[in-house]
Amino acid sequence: MARWCYRHRLVVLVLWVGALFGLGVTASSAGTNYAEVFSLPDTDSKRAYDLMRKAFPERAGDTDTVVWKTDEGTVRDAAVRSRMEDALAVIGRMEGVGAVAGPYDERGAAQISEDGRIAYAQVTFAEQADAVPKALVQDVVDTARAAAGDGLQVELGGQAITRVQEPPTGTAELVGILAAAVVLFLAFGSVFAMLLPIVVAVFGVAGGMFGTQLISHVTDVPELASLLATLIGLGVGIDYALFIVTRHRKGILSGKDPEEAAVAALNTSGRAVLFAGGTVCIALAGMLVTNLRFLDGVVIGTSLTVVLSVLAAITLLPALLGVLGHRVLSRRQRRRLAASETKGEQVSGLAVRWSATVQRRPRAVAAVAVVLMAALAVPLLSLRLGTVDQGNDDASTTTRKAYDLLAEGFGPGFNGPLQVVVDGEAPTGLVKAVEDTEGVAQVAAAPPANGVSVIQVVPTTSPQDVETDRLIDTLRQDVIPAAGVQAHVGGVTAVSKDFASVTGDRLPLFVGTIIGLGFLLLLLAFRSLVVPLTAAVMNLLAAAASFGVLVMVFQWGVGLDVLGLGTEGPIASFLPIIMLSLLFGLSMDYQVFLVSRMHEEWVHTRDNARAVRVGLAETSRVINSAALIMVCVFLAFVLSGDYGAAMAGVGLAAAVALDAFVLRTALVPAVMHLLGRANWWLPAGLEKRLPHLAVEPKEEEDDGPLAPAPEEKAVDGAASVVHGFVRTPEGEPVRGAAVTLLTPGGRQLDRVASLADGAYVVAVPSPGTYLLAVSASPHGARAAHVTVGEGPLVHDVELTPGGVDVVS
Repeated sequence: MARWCYRHRLVVLVLWVGALFGLGVTASSAGTNYAEVFSLPDTDSKRAYDLMRKAFPERAGDTDTVVWKTDEGTVRDAAVRSRMEDALAVIGRMEGVGAVAGPYDERGAAQISEDGRIAYAQVTFAEQADAVPKALVQDVVDTARAAAGDGLQVELGGQAITRVQEPPTGTAELVGILAAAVVLFLAFGSVFAMLLPIVVAVFGVAGGMFGTQLISHVTDVPELASLLATLIGLGVGIDYALFIVTRHRKGILSGKDPEEAAVAALNTSGRAVLFAGGTVCIALAGMLVTNLRFLDGVVIGTSLTVVLSVLAAITLLPALLGVLGHRVLSRRQRRRLAASETKGEQVSGLAVRWSATVQRRPRAVAAVAVVLMAALAVPLLSLRLGTVDQGNDDASTTTRKAYDLLAEGFGPGFNGPLQVVVDGEAPTGLVKAVEDTEGVAQVAAAPPANGVSVIQVVPTTSPQDVETDRLIDTLRQDVIPAAGVQAHVGGVTAVSKDFASVTGDRLPLFVGTIIGLGFLLLLLAFRSLVVPLTAAVMNLLAAAASFGVLVMVFQWGVGLDVLGLGTEGPIASFLPIIMLSLLFGLSMDYQVFLVSRMHEEWVHTRDNARAVRVGLAETSRVINSAALIMVCVFLAFVLSGDYGAAMAGVGLAAAVALDAFVLRTALVPAVMHLLGRANWWLPAGLEKRLPHLAVEPKEEEDDGPLAPAPEEKAVDGAASVVHGFVRTPEGEPVRGAAVTLLTPGGRQLDRVASLADGAYVVAVPSPGTYLLAVSASPHGARAAHVTVGEGPLVHDVELTPGGVDVVS
């Protein structure tokens, strides 16, 4: 497939551009039909919500608030009253505004604070917040704010108002792409190579967004799905293309034709991309087991974007590589290649030195990594899920100012009132019992409507206060049962509390599902029980540490001012399910890319130490570059204006950074060195029954001289031998070095250990070209092709500490 896409690149490009253009035109014509379906089956707040809809079916639109405060006198003064009544009258006549309930009539007396300095009016739109045109909302804001001045402060709050104070759509995405472009240019040194991953990611994300818009017309898809799909799509799209382009460039530098280099890159890193994309989709699909139906749309949107990003990486990318040819290299690399100065891209520098350090001191490296991750995970013990509202907005926003004014004038609980909903008429005894409950500031019982009574309850504490949660429990468990009536406690705060409870109850099933499915996929990919088990433990460790960082930042307030994210509060109730699914998918990505290279080396050499060392040395730089790109993309969503998106962005950025820079670069290879050959253990019975879904291509039988298996060969009957000495650069002999002779296809023919003087002899079955691999800790490793004729071949080996050869 890679070869076909490379050779028919113009056809592939036309098909992709045409498909994206067609999707875009169709999606633009159809528009969006996002539905904020927030259903929590079998919860008390859901039953209260159903009764409220029965009582007030006409209240379909979003209700926002206009709040004003006077510095002198009261809001009842003629000057203040006339200005505000005029503004509210203009708002009430706007098309799209259903009703305006102000404080200056008989029913509005309760909308003025006790000291008379603060008042509010409720503006009910004809549509829900997401469907209200931004132009209308902006007109409401401008009209209300125009009345301010001369000691009168006017602010607005509500979901619709939030939309007009958000940064322009696309700001976060653009910043993330620009940051990724800088990292890519530093990694590649080529503008064309830099653009490739970005173009692939843009095609995948754009296709996913258009597709999600169309799907929203046939099923319930929340607007959050589009935001999360963009967040995850940009990250994985750029990363997947980065891995393939890196492998392609390495192939060209080793002397391959660009077409063959592209085919080899897709047949190795491209397969890893398929597995990585599969793990992300499996992790996302894990949300379905929670039975929270509003998450179904999130799964659809994000999974579609990931699938299209993978498809772009394995079809569009080889076509683009065909268009660029050698221009995927920097000018300096092209000049060196033309002058035949480049024999391959030697793995050297910090990556090799670090890889050798991990091999020499695996226990110390593992201990430091575990201590660091455990320390970051400690704050998780104080995690509290709860309501995230406009009280968490930045202090400069009008929604935060309105929130604070309402709390000042009517109490902190006014921003999160509860509703005790009764099917029928509410008994007087229930109303009195609610009034007498500790933690209740105000109670207002409305007359029955459509056979349903609603008791409005204003707590003495804010919606985010733990005391408000305790009040909900008291009403449900003590007050309502004691009154002997069937009633339910609802409201946004109660819904958030119930959602946190449901999340906590279903989290073990959710985590078990995605870990189990990921385990099976890695088991098939790497033919090992230990590798997927290690991955599962590392994923749990990454999740714990990243949530610890979230608690420190958003619950404890560490660094919130620097990030400009308002004030501290509980972690959003919806975040654990969504973030864990994304985190597990992304963590498995790096595990696949790291271990696939190790497994490739293991298949070729059967030397675990070499496999882990070479795999880490060759992939650590690209994994760290990919992680840095993801961190930039995720942190850019702090600029989205959405507090929940910013929380998810910071959490995922922390998770990716810790996963790549600590777990995959240090802890995983250290543990694999300690486990040795056990990393690749698989029971023989299981080996026979598992289907073969190898990440690397299957070895061809004709890619090297045929030879019997090592156990079928006798040294005495060998046609010839390769012999020599293994020494250090100083000429000192290396005793006990592992010397392995393999076919170019990776089949082991002979394996010996060097003697005290460094001498070795390996048997060769017939003349031909073979691969000789030599390794000894801590002296490093070397590998080279050797051509053996009719007689013995003398081949001395010099081992350099930290040295690693790359042999294609």
